[in-house]
Amino acid sequence: MFQQGDDLIGDQDVLVSDIDGVPFHKNADQHGRWKHTELTIDAIKGIGGMFSLENGSGRRFLTRSDICLTE
Repeated sequence: MFQQGDDLIGDQDVLVSDIDGVPFHKNADQHGRWKHTELTIDAIKGIGGMFSLENGSGRRFLTRSDICLTE
């Protein structure tokens, strides 16, 4: 399981927000494509795939998104 500070943050990573006091970063390129999208990330029961919590924990992340239109 990752502890805060275990994930290496690079020069191209953008601080987006925090999740329960833990900083959440995205790559700058990815952030550019998704900057007008509101993301909601939940930890729920279930077996995850690529975006899962500690293996064998029975928990996974669920991401929902809403596009925010700008003029």
